[in-house]
Amino acid sequence: MQFLRSYWWLLALFIVMVVAAIIFIPGDFRKYDYPHAGNGFEWNAPDINRVPNTPAGDLIRYGNDIIANTAVYFGPKGKIAPISNGMNCQNCHLAAGTKPWGNNYSAVASTYPKFRARSGSIETIYKRINDCFERSLDGKSIDSNSHEMIAIAAYIKWLGANVPKNEKPYASGIIDLPFLNRAANPVKGKEIYAQNCQRCHAADGQGTWNADSTAYQYPPLWGNNSYNTGAGFFRVGRLAGYVKHNMPFDQDQKEDVRPLTDEESWDVAAYILSQPRPVKKFAQDWPDISAKPYDHPFGPYRDSFSESQHKYGPFEMIVAAKKRK
Repeated sequence: MQFLRSYWWLLALFIVMVVAAIIFIPGDFRKYDYPHAGNGFEWNAPDINRVPNTPAGDLIRYGNDIIANTAVYFGPKGKIAPISNGMNCQNCHLAAGTKPWGNNYSAVASTYPKFRARSGSIETIYKRINDCFERSLDGKSIDSNSHEMIAIAAYIKWLGANVPKNEKPYASGIIDLPFLNRAANPVKGKEIYAQNCQRCHAADGQGTWNADSTAYQYPPLWGNNSYNTGAGFFRVGRLAGYVKHNMPFDQDQKEDVRPLTDEESWDVAAYILSQPRPVKKFAQDWPDISAKPYDHPFGPYRDSFSESQHKYGPFEMIVAAKKRK
């Protein structure tokens, strides 16, 4: 009996030590600290190679190709129209919109049409696609009745065909990071960028072109060919969450590359957004200014916080003030 009591005591001590190790292990070694799957519909991207050889299947494949190689069709040397900056849709929507927490398209078909506070209106998938053309690709919208628009929409709808209506699958979109207790720091972010980002995006942030300069292998993060100030990634919270889960892009290929911590993700996002880029104002945005996100960097606001604080933080007090009202 004494032996059994000692055994159970040792087992209990071992369990406590394991739990403590999991809780207190340094953040740098905990690759991701995200909610467990099961908090929503679990989505797995369908296989593009299994799309049937039918006219409908051809349309889906064409849409996939436009998402992956947008610049071939609409970039500076685009064979349809030179109306965008040379970036591809999948530079922001990774793996052609199929990567978990990679800004994927899993929830688009199930949630659109829907009301969006940014426009103050009910938006269709076509409107949302053209928003990306005008903002993230810093270009012009395309005809909603064009073969290309119909193909893009067909591909996106195919990706989310099995998602129940009004359901937002687990790992859709971008992860929300916990707030810092300070403002995100561009000065700290510059050093993080040099260590982790410039090998792909270049020291000057201008990205890396492919061999024939028709599209970017790694997109520009600022400068004339990057997304403009109306894009969703011009919000530091959105960019930080995207960086945290997806960057450095080569972390799965190199043993010495570790994921960034939450703090590093906020700071490098602040550095990227402190750099010059195309300025494009959309006067119709946020008709109800009280609906602006905490990190929308342009006033006017319903609160007394500055544009600088809305851009870099700290954000806790902004969110708390909004809740009080």
